[in-house]
Order: sequence, then structure tokens, then C-alpha cells
Amino acid sequence: MHSLRPQAIRLGQILTFATLVGACGVAAADAERLEADLRALFGEGGTLSLGEVSSGMLRSRVTAEDIVFEAEEGERLLIERYIVSGDYDAPDEVTLEGIRIEDSLTELALVNIERLVLGEPSRAVFPLHEGLAPEEVNVGSLAIDGIVLELASELAEELLFDTPLQSGEGRMTIEQVRGESLTHDAIGMLEITGVDGVAENLDEFGSGSFTLGSLRLDELTGIDTEGEEKLASLVLRDFVVEGRDLVGSLAMLEVDGDFDDGKGGVRLEELQVDLARMIELAPEEERTQMRMASNVLTNGSGELRLDAAFLGNWKDKGDHSVLVSDIQVDIVDALRLAFDISLPVQLPQGVSAAEAFADTEWLEVATLLGGDMYLSLSDQGLFARLATLGAATEGITEAEFVERARTQAQGLGMMLGPEAQAVLLGLVKLLEGTAERVEVRGTLPAESSVASYKSDPLGAAGKLNIKVETH
Repeated sequence: MHSLRPQAIRLGQILTFATLVGACGVAAADAERLEADLRALFGEGGTLSLGEVSSGMLRSRVTAEDIVFEAEEGERLLIERYIVSGDYDAPDEVTLEGIRIEDSLTELALVNIERLVLGEPSRAVFPLHEGLAPEEVNVGSLAIDGIVLELASELAEELLFDTPLQSGEGRMTIEQVRGESLTHDAIGMLEITGVDGVAENLDEFGSGSFTLGSLRLDELTGIDTEGEEKLASLVLRDFVVEGRDLVGSLAMLEVDGDFDDGKGGVRLEELQVDLARMIELAPEEERTQMRMASNVLTNGSGELRLDAAFLGNWKDKGDHSVLVSDIQVDIVDALRLAFDISLPVQLPQGVSAAEAFADTEWLEVATLLGGDMYLSLSDQGLFARLATLGAATEGITEAEFVERARTQAQGLGMMLGPEAQAVLLGLVKLLEGTAERVEVRGTLPAESSVASYKSDPLGAAGKLNIKVETH
């Protein structure tokens, strides 16, 4: 047994040596492939220079360093390291470090990215000049850290196309971007966090600064076909903007666009608009009118605060569907609005309730099988201030202003019908302070259509069996 030990050791040495030789050959081949692929990637429209291209012997890893591409358009791309980890034909990760795009004449940085990692990409290098089949383009995960973007560049204009930042000037930084399941036509998840920017010429927003805590998209599909895009959900958190024409913040915006699960809608939480600050920034000749509007809306605080929810759900009853809508709007120290509607409907053949919710045009050709609606408007101080402002503007007392409003409501009611008159007189009660809430209830006939109400809007109120109450 002792005599076999040197032979076993020798055999192990031979196998180890053979393995290392084979690994070196594979590693060298991968290094050559990476260099060839990078040269093909940047083979048109400019010149490319590469530093060292090396591979690890004990780890499946190949690295290209000091990549510089001089584009004919006048931009320069620099990448400190391009690293492929794992099997070159099916990488575990592709990592790019130290990415910089700059103007080749001024050396002004247009984009800086600390690190970009593609998890389980379908290729080690995606060629820009070759036509790949859609199924050949996919990435399991995406991680980008430390992005700095100069907005006054053609690249930024392309990246931010069709947004207020498209024609802006300034700088935007993004702490990180994370993504999952990215293909040519869909994104499983994409989340952007830690956005901070200063910009000028932001269309209707003017100039100013903005921050964003996070923006997350889930299950975005159809992105390769215009008009076919679908988004399961969007959540935006902690958005703050301070510009020439808008100063405010939004704690959360949530959009549920996936109606296949029977529900969807939009929520707004803690939308705050700093009207006082906007008045200070406005042209002097506009400040008086803006201040009057601000005082009425905010009771003199100068801060408009709003929460809102626009929700819907549907239920399949076999021979028909029931569509339910729930709307809530709360403007702090002003008013509260609630609107609920429940509609049993017979949809056209082949149209699902989820499709009708996603595209309400389908309701135009649906048969309404009755249903009911409820509207509630509660005064939180706005109507009393409207009465005071109206009286002051017309140079009369508040009582005279209320009586004038009542007379106008009665006159309009004669033209629009008793149901409309009851609603208008309910609003007058809010003005004079004899009621705090107006409620409107309506019941649809056993069978009707949206088209019948649109063709005769004045007659619609009579068909809806409307009842108005004040409290």
C-alpha cells in the first residue's frame, strides 16, 4: 500500500497539470473572444483602443481594461473595466466599472456611472450593429450604481424623451437602479432610487430642483410595440420639486394597472403644494389674484394638501359583470368628495370586464343592467370662504350674496330640470352654512346604454331617479 502512494501523488500532479493547461487554454480563448467581441461592438462609427485583456486561471473570469471609444459624432466613451464572470457563452454576470461618456473636444462629462452589473445576460457582449432575434436579448437582473447625467446633452435628450427633463439644462444624479427579467418586449421589475437634480427650462415647470425617493415599475409589457404597453403597477415615493412655477411634494403615487385580478386604480397620498412660495416666485402683477385664490383654498395657510383615491373593481357574474368605482378626494380645510358607482353590465361578446376597465370606450357599446350611484360633497371650510370672497368682490353682504346665488340656482333649475335644481340649491345651503354635506343618489333603469345618456344629457337626470339630501 505504501508503494502506491508515490504513484498516486504522481497521477494527481499529472491531472492537476492537465487541468491547469486546459483551463489556461479556455481562459486564453475567452480573452480572445472578449477582445474580438468588443472590437466588433465598437467596430463602426469611430475608433477603439483597448488596454490589457486578461483571464483568471482559477476563476472563470475574463477582464478587459481601459476601453476608449472615440465616436465620429464627437463623443468619447471610457470604461475602466469590462468583466465577464462564468461561462463566456452563458455568463453569470457581466460587470462594467468606471463608465464615462464625455465630449471629446471639451472633455466635459455627459454621463458617469460607477458600476453596472448584468446578471445572467444572454450574451457576454451585445453587438450594436448586428440584428439579434428578440429571444436572444434578455437579462436576468440589472444593477447600476452612481449615475451622474448632464441634462444639456443629446444623450440625455434621448434617454429622457417625452418627459419634462427632455429639453432641460442642468444635472441629475441617481444613487441606484435595480431591475429584474429584462427582455426586448418586457421588464419584470425596474426600481430607481435616490434621484436628485437641478435643472433649467423644464417646460411648464420652469427652473428649479427636484428629488425623488424611489420609483418602481412592475410587469411592464408590450414595450416593443407602440400603443401595446401595459403596466401592472407603478409606485412613486417622496417626490419634491421646487421650481419657478411649482413648489410642492408628493409622499406617494400608486398606480395599479393590472385589472386581471379584478381591481385597479390610482392613489395619491400627501400631495402638498406650497402656494405661498409659488406666489413669492410669481411675477408681481400675478401675485394678488394668486394670493386670493390661495387664501380661499387653504384658509390662509398658503399650503394646499390633498389625498385622493380613484379605485375600481369588477366581478364576473356569469351572464353579466358588475363594475364598481370608488373615488375619494380630500382637500384639507377645503372639501371632501366621494363618488361611488355600481354598474351591472352586459359587455359585447368577447370583451372581458378587465378589458372594459382598462379601456372605458367598451362601455359605450355595453348594455347597462340597472345599477346605482352615490355622490357626497362635504364642506371643510371652502364654501364659507367662497361666500365671503364673493360678497367682497361684488360689494354686498354675505347674506345678499347667498340670496343671489339661490335665485340663480332656481333660474338654472328651471332650464336644467328639478334634479339639477335640487343639487344647485344644496350647494347654496353649503354657502350659507345651513348644511355641511350634500348627498346625491341615483338609480339607473333596468336596461339602458351610455349612448342614450350622451344623446340627451338634460333628460338623463330624469332617467336616473335622482334624490338629493343635505345634512
